[in-house]
Amino acid sequence: MGLTIGVDIGGTKIAAGVVDEEGTILETYKVPTPPTADGVTEAICSAVSEVSSNHAIEAVGIGAAGYVDDKRATVLFAPNINWRHEPLKDKVEQRIGLPVVVENDANCAAWGEYRFGAGQGHEDVICITLGTGLGGGIIIGNKLRRGRFGVAAEFGHIRVVPDGLLCGCGSQGCWEQYASGRALVRYAKQRANATPENAAALLALGDGTPEGIEGRHISEAARAGDLVAVDAFRELARWAGAGLADLASLFDPSAFIVGGGVSDEGDLVLDPIRKSFKRWLVGGAWRPHAQVLAAQLGGKAGLVGAADLARQG
Repeated sequence: MGLTIGVDIGGTKIAAGVVDEEGTILETYKVPTPPTADGVTEAICSAVSEVSSNHAIEAVGIGAAGYVDDKRATVLFAPNINWRHEPLKDKVEQRIGLPVVVENDANCAAWGEYRFGAGQGHEDVICITLGTGLGGGIIIGNKLRRGRFGVAAEFGHIRVVPDGLLCGCGSQGCWEQYASGRALVRYAKQRANATPENAAALLALGDGTPEGIEGRHISEAARAGDLVAVDAFRELARWAGAGLADLASLFDPSAFIVGGGVSDEGDLVLDPIRKSFKRWLVGGAWRPHAQVLAAQLGGKAGLVGAADLARQG
């Protein structure tokens, strides 16, 4: 199969891109994300129509944040869009006249990294995305593993602390409450409030108060050596690495790929994640260790992965 389109549904924009068999994006088109569920479907169709006008397109892949059924057709539940058992595949196919595959957005990003990014050369890869929340994807034996009902790899909602912090999913103690962009900001605010003398650089980047700290401030301050900012990254990494050690016990991959906005800081966060992973890996002194790699495709991983999954049908 030749050219396909990948669609990435974001909180503020919907991006559609024409992607070739090598994972190269040839053209993109973006539209604002509408506030209604029906509006999102219309925007997807509009973006696909615009970007396909100059190309011979054979299929479309859509990455959606939420639970997608085993047939990769229906969005069972989307937390940020009012989709409940939404037949997205059928609706879009009827409008654009092309075959459509719908997949969870984190699975799309994982597949993109496996095929064209950091996962090349590996057959067994576990991907996690450290963004506002925590998502992931499972590739074992060169295949994306979705589970019987299509909703596997919701790693962020593994409970790591019994009766811990309340999560947006309604449960308590979920992994993403301790290893995500939200968690990083919380750690920094707590530490800056307790020891403001150690957070001078961090506080100066905001409004001078712990409440004004944002994720971008923590990254900049950590690079400048601010003690509180560096410690916030270490705390996030401690939880992230410990979680990877648990996933190693389940899947035994040859590599973990860490993506998402938090991972953009490179070794600032990846080195302590690797140390924590080594510390908590059961039998680590006697068993091979999976590599912990930085994602390579950045924000385009989901779009590229969705397009390639559409190519595979």
